[in-house]
Amino acid sequence: MDTAKDTADESAEGEDRAVRPDGWRRWTVDTRPLRHPAYRRLWSSTIVTAIGSQLTAVAVPKQVYDITGSSAYVGYTSFVGLVPLVVFALWGGAIADSMDRRTLLLVTNTGIAVTSVLFWVQAAAGSESVLLLMVLLAVQQAFFGINSPTRSASIARLVPESELPAANALGSTVMQSGMVAGPLLAGALIPVIGLPELYLLDALALCAAVWAVWRLPALPPLTDAGKRRAGWRQVADGFRYITARQVLLLSFVADIIAMVLGMPRALFPQLAATTYAPWGEGFALGLLFAAIPIGAVAGGLLSGTFSRARRHGLMVIGAVVAWGAAVTGFGLSASLWWAVAFLAIGGVADMVSMVFRSAILQSAVTDEMRGRMQGVFTVVVAGGPRLADLLHGTAGSALGTRTAVAGGGLLVIVTMVALAVTTPAFRRYRA
Repeated sequence: MDTAKDTADESAEGEDRAVRPDGWRRWTVDTRPLRHPAYRRLWSSTIVTAIGSQLTAVAVPKQVYDITGSSAYVGYTSFVGLVPLVVFALWGGAIADSMDRRTLLLVTNTGIAVTSVLFWVQAAAGSESVLLLMVLLAVQQAFFGINSPTRSASIARLVPESELPAANALGSTVMQSGMVAGPLLAGALIPVIGLPELYLLDALALCAAVWAVWRLPALPPLTDAGKRRAGWRQVADGFRYITARQVLLLSFVADIIAMVLGMPRALFPQLAATTYAPWGEGFALGLLFAAIPIGAVAGGLLSGTFSRARRHGLMVIGAVVAWGAAVTGFGLSASLWWAVAFLAIGGVADMVSMVFRSAILQSAVTDEMRGRMQGVFTVVVAGGPRLADLLHGTAGSALGTRTAVAGGGLLVIVTMVALAVTTPAFRRYRA
């Protein structure tokens, strides 16, 4: 961890070692990072975009389906968005290590806002071009691919190292809340104001985010080594950096184990139509998709229970094992309500895992490598669930949905325990 905390409130770090909240406050969300004005501004920009981004996430597939009447085209559009996200997240991490991160956040937030305005323009003009929608989505995801690792890499410059888990919990809680509230709001607004105005609301929210980022302090590279061109050689250097450091590599492996083997969302539609059909297919499907984000939000609101833990490696291991157990319970549940409860528990475990994996990436690397580490993190987080969709969809067709889900959960537990036993450096890792 670099010693230069040019924008963090260092005096608060000293007070933190001596002060611990008593009573109910030690259980609720840890708000210490909000004492630092720079982090508070970055976090506030996340608040206004969390719901707005979900409005566009609902509007694009809705418009594609309205134009084509085909779910296949909706899937093609999603894939078109994934490719630039992966490519530009990797390259964007290298860019974030080579220039002022505040400037890069301004450029990318502005780019995302402009594409949202263009989404609004084409919808208001009555365009029926799926190709135009795909192009706009690809451009927006490219900007997001650069923005995401830059934003995450900046956090370690804005708060003391001891508050990184709390800062990650605050940010993730807001994002997960947006994943719950955004689609619900979109569903309520589309019949009232129409699809074009949904894009416009997202654009307005992004303008507020640009203003919040504008008020951040400069975040230039801390060393001359960071002032380099951002090419694919630098991206490759990032991968070599990961493979040479076991703790970093294992933090990525832990997420791949949890998401690829244990994310059963591809089977939600079939489970809603068969196992949980008595409760109503649409109602059951909505609950299944909402359960994990709801659990993650609950975990964030109670982050005071875990955000001060120092054994980050052990926390990741425990969270992944808990995720596997929750998925197994979900797979064995004949009742919709038990299924939702297990998925919500899984959401809490996923929140804990994310918080400490992010903290490891932000604290166990030098500042000149943080952007590239966060770029890989973005790719793993975006790509893992999509690989899981393919794996679980295939396994569900061959073995049955409940067997595929419960089996995947058990595989997560067995694989993670084996990894923990064979890698003592990871389970003993402390911040």
